[in-house]
Amino acid sequence: MSTAISPTAYNYKVVRQFAIMTVVWGILGMGLGVFIASQLVWPQLNLDLPWTSFGRLRPLHTNLVIFAFGGCALFATSYYVVQRTCQTRLISDSLAAFTFWGWQAVIVGALVTLPLGYTTTKEYAELEWPIAILLAIVWVTYGVVFFGTIVKRKTKHIYVGNWFYGAFIVVTAMLHIVNHASLPVSLFKSYSAYSGATDAMIQWWYGHNAVGFFLTTGFLGMMYYFVPKQAERPIYSYRLSIVHFWALITLYIWAGPHHLHYTALPDWAQSLGMAMSIVLLAPSWGGMINGMMTLSGAWHKLRTDPILRFLVVSLAFYGMSTFEGPMMAIKTVNSLSHYTDWTIGHVHAGALGWVAMISIGALYHMIPKVYGREQMHSTGLINAHFWLATIGTVLYISSMWVNGITQGLMWRAINDDGTLTYSFVEALQASHPGFIVRALGGAFFASGVLLMAYNVLRTVRASKPAEAEAAAQIAVVGAH
Repeated sequence: MSTAISPTAYNYKVVRQFAIMTVVWGILGMGLGVFIASQLVWPQLNLDLPWTSFGRLRPLHTNLVIFAFGGCALFATSYYVVQRTCQTRLISDSLAAFTFWGWQAVIVGALVTLPLGYTTTKEYAELEWPIAILLAIVWVTYGVVFFGTIVKRKTKHIYVGNWFYGAFIVVTAMLHIVNHASLPVSLFKSYSAYSGATDAMIQWWYGHNAVGFFLTTGFLGMMYYFVPKQAERPIYSYRLSIVHFWALITLYIWAGPHHLHYTALPDWAQSLGMAMSIVLLAPSWGGMINGMMTLSGAWHKLRTDPILRFLVVSLAFYGMSTFEGPMMAIKTVNSLSHYTDWTIGHVHAGALGWVAMISIGALYHMIPKVYGREQMHSTGLINAHFWLATIGTVLYISSMWVNGITQGLMWRAINDDGTLTYSFVEALQASHPGFIVRALGGAFFASGVLLMAYNVLRTVRASKPAEAEAAAQIAVVGAH
């Protein structure tokens, strides 16, 4: 980017870089997801190699889709939104560039170490200590760039989307640093600084809030900007958005113990996690309703605008999965659902239906803007992508619901003499048809991302980034 650009221009270069890598990592992460889903259908696909076994590739899949795909989407959109709503350039181009290259280095580190079996064994926090330290440095730099840009804003007001992005950045840093406290014993091996039930509690405080802040709060920041923009309507209730923000960040942090029902965790902590999870339904649905009601007077646009369809259907899945989560946190429901495929279905209702679909909608809105185009190369391809994503998500979660309830009932069935009615292998055999449907649903979703990659490629090839930069020089219109 030329240094001659006026100080009011926006840094779109880093936005473009993160946007493109979102698509690239989306293909790799989701493609790997389809592969490991297929391993459960055809175990021969483990290839009898340690590096390609399900146990090694599954954490790589979660890291690629959460931190590579989801993370790049959050970086791209937050850098875009904070500049547009604050009407000022990012505070430092070099620090922004460092966050891009540093984040890619963390992901490459995951790509190398996880298949080799270097892992902390902590869910969503598997990366060993050298990579975890790099991640922390990149993340703190991200916070400096984001909040520094807000400090030098040209507008008096801080738009609500930035509140959500800001909370996501601060809390993710806290979660990562506290949970990763460890004692290194070699270059790629460390032991947690905590022990026993304390370690489990801190891990699930981290694990659930990786969902609550990384995969929810950050993407709500996205929702509060891109839904009103694409619908060309103001947010339904600005007051509700502020109440939504404070209620969400106050309650979410307490929900982690619901992952540890019926374990060595003290009973009061389990019950507290359950109660907070149930109360969490209110702010979650408050945000979902706020997003949905923003379409008042604009529902007709869904007939012709597949980008808006992505954004609205993502809100529907957000509403559904944030109803399902609190229900699954109730101890009696959890006794049936936990450790089964129902949990996998719930996670993917949020991951595919909410996180991926709102990211895709936001990218389709944003990419033409940062590449100096009126719109994406093909609306028809966006439409096809929408249906592949929606059908794929429904196949995935419905198969996992059926599997999960089947597994839960088979595992708890007992004969009159107190022995188990079914062996684990029989439960596995009963799950096989669901595994097939799940792999098919994942393949539908991943094929949609391939269509997106082609559409983005054609859009970028025909782009005029200089025009986007020129438009940025005179851009003074905020998000609302």
